[in-house]
Amino acid sequence: MARNEFSCDCNIIHQDAVLEVLDKMPNEDTFNHLADLFKLIGDTTRCRILFALDQKEMCVCDLSNVLNMTKSSVSHQLATLRRSGVVKCRKSGKEVYYTLDDDHIVKLFEIGLEHINHKN
Repeated sequence: MARNEFSCDCNIIHQDAVLEVLDKMPNEDTFNHLADLFKLIGDTTRCRILFALDQKEMCVCDLSNVLNMTKSSVSHQLATLRRSGVVKCRKSGKEVYYTLDDDHIVKLFEIGLEHINHKN
């Protein structure tokens, strides 16, 4: 059997490293929320919506045109993103404009996109 060069052959536990990581380890609920966030933005349609909103604040009609989707489909995705705190909206007369919720979402999306573009 071939030896895996990425496998550790020793049985030594580096106690200081283990304790340091355990001390900083978030609780299970935090990991569940993080996994839910990544699942939420892991949908291609929602990624396209996030890209559009990263460029400019937009209403459902504009997003529908940009994405070549029905207003109903876009609205459904926006409702999911809004309930999860990824996008927010503001009303101006009869129009509702959407943006990414905050700088954390902007950074998360842009860093992910940069990572993918850097790999290609």
